[in-house]
Amino acid sequence: MSRNETSNPTGAARRSRVQTAGPLAQERLLRAAGELFYREGVRTVGVDAVVERAGVNKMSLYRQFSSKDDLVLAYLQQADQRFFNYVEKSFAMHPGEPAKQLQQYFDDLAVRASVEDYRGCPFVNVAVEFPDATHAARQFVFDQKARLLARLTELATAAIADDPVALAHGLGLLIEGVYAASQTYGPGCGAILAAPRVAALLIAAACPPAVAVS
Repeated sequence: MSRNETSNPTGAARRSRVQTAGPLAQERLLRAAGELFYREGVRTVGVDAVVERAGVNKMSLYRQFSSKDDLVLAYLQQADQRFFNYVEKSFAMHPGEPAKQLQQYFDDLAVRASVEDYRGCPFVNVAVEFPDATHAARQFVFDQKARLLARLTELATAAIADDPVALAHGLGLLIEGVYAASQTYGPGCGAILAAPRVAALLIAAACPPAVAVS
């Protein structure tokens, strides 16, 4: 270690943090917050930990986000975009075949929920941490789940389900069950692996044979 490093061990880090601002700082902060919030929980992780992980100073954080709540909402917005990109990627595998699109989502979800470090649904995790239903984070989760349910209903309707809303709610319940099972039984557990088969039964029972999953 050089003399300069000994006399000022944090100098290099401080200089690099001063130079980090604007979009780059926001990108680093969101990446750090996403990793920490998902792995450890929103309430457990303080802004100091996010700043340290991001490699920026605290002033950079408050230039980008007015408060920790603001950072949490930005984290949720980013997670929401990734989630629906993932959902639509599954649906896109069977264009024009809505029953198969619904089935594909569960096939893919079972794979994703079997990854060793899977921590469940980030939106469910946040909802559990904020008991106040009027909190902005909880409101975001309500809206996110409602949009997913609307998308499932849209596909169930296109699949000519006898009761599209009921099918969407049944599939929504199964999705939430996968999230919960991944944390109570562990990623890749039997309950998760059974989810695609259960989804197939629900879809086949609700949709005409011509469009139901075989």
